[in-house]
Amino acid sequence: MDALKQGADALFILLGAVMVLAMHAGFAFLELGTVRRKNQVNALVKILADFSVSTVAYFLVGYTVAYGTHFFVGADQLALNSGYDLVKFFFLLTFAAAIPAIVSGGIAERARFWPQLMATAVIVGLVYPAFEGIAWNQHYGVQAWLKERTGAEFHDFAGSVVVHAVGGWIALGAVLLLGARSNRYRKDGAISAHPPSSIPFLALGAWILAVGWFGFNVMSAQTLDKISGLVAVNSLMAMVGGTLAALVVGKNDPGFLHNGPLAGLVAVCAGSDLMHPLGALVVGASAGAIFVYMFTLTQNRWKIDDVLGVWPLHGLCGTWGGVAAGIFGSQAFGGIGGVSLSAQLIGTALGVVWALAGGLVVYGALKFLVGLRMSQEEEFDGADLSIHNITASPERETNW
Repeated sequence: MDALKQGADALFILLGAVMVLAMHAGFAFLELGTVRRKNQVNALVKILADFSVSTVAYFLVGYTVAYGTHFFVGADQLALNSGYDLVKFFFLLTFAAAIPAIVSGGIAERARFWPQLMATAVIVGLVYPAFEGIAWNQHYGVQAWLKERTGAEFHDFAGSVVVHAVGGWIALGAVLLLGARSNRYRKDGAISAHPPSSIPFLALGAWILAVGWFGFNVMSAQTLDKISGLVAVNSLMAMVGGTLAALVVGKNDPGFLHNGPLAGLVAVCAGSDLMHPLGALVVGASAGAIFVYMFTLTQNRWKIDDVLGVWPLHGLCGTWGGVAAGIFGSQAFGGIGGVSLSAQLIGTALGVVWALAGGLVVYGALKFLVGLRMSQEEEFDGADLSIHNITASPERETNW
């Protein structure tokens, strides 16, 4: 019976790892559809290359930083318990690799390729797992201190803060250091519109992410006996809440509409195991509205050129999710309880400060040492030709 349980648990978390791995295709197509056509190839290449660098960095360093476990033993030991420990690494790697995938959308169309891969190695190897260990592995006594002071630990079931807020706030630092794309904001005050190159690809990316997210959330139980239908339905309700809010607040804009479900899913991750489905609907709807309003504000008034809006989507909606778990996870709002709003506020703030500082330090160092931006000529030609020597549809560019 033990062997059967170990095998079932390994299969369960493996299926989750595969579903979250598939989400990286969603990241790729969401970025491909949003950027201009001359940068589509770069969007695809970045996500796959970042994932590969993330895998090596997390295997060699990051997983040890977060959990104190390493894999420098014989393969016979790694194969014990149906290889569950290895498959758990695979599952958590897909979370870690989401950080550079998030950042990629913010710095699109003007970031140099190799410096971004260097940043990925440092972020996934050190910056992200340091906070992951605090939230999910009791590092540095932070959770114990929170429980003593507030009566509960910081609760983040599936990563609203640990993954999404951290990724979004790291991205904000990178975006600010890079500056806006050339001619995006003109001296006369005019704003040059850069509409999405392909709504179908953008929509495809959003759908892949939304489907994979049920592996992201439900399989965060990590063992089969802890699977929760509540997590699944709460994820569904937050997804549709975000969609409907973005549809209304975004005035039928398809870009906002397809980011709405993602905003809802980002926000519900933290408390998806605690909330009532109606609470999850409210949390998701709030996140959809937050994304539309803050994306418009950052792009048009604050003139922060975050191409895919990853700071509003992941940074702010993830922050809202951390706080919302303390509100809608409580019994007063129909939740299961066992969560403290004070602990959620402190834990969320800690994640935000750590991520923003980490992003500024890592990208600031790279800017000083090797430079972050493509030249004006390279940016004008597009990352596809400048970096990869080919466009997404080269036959269209041929002079007959």
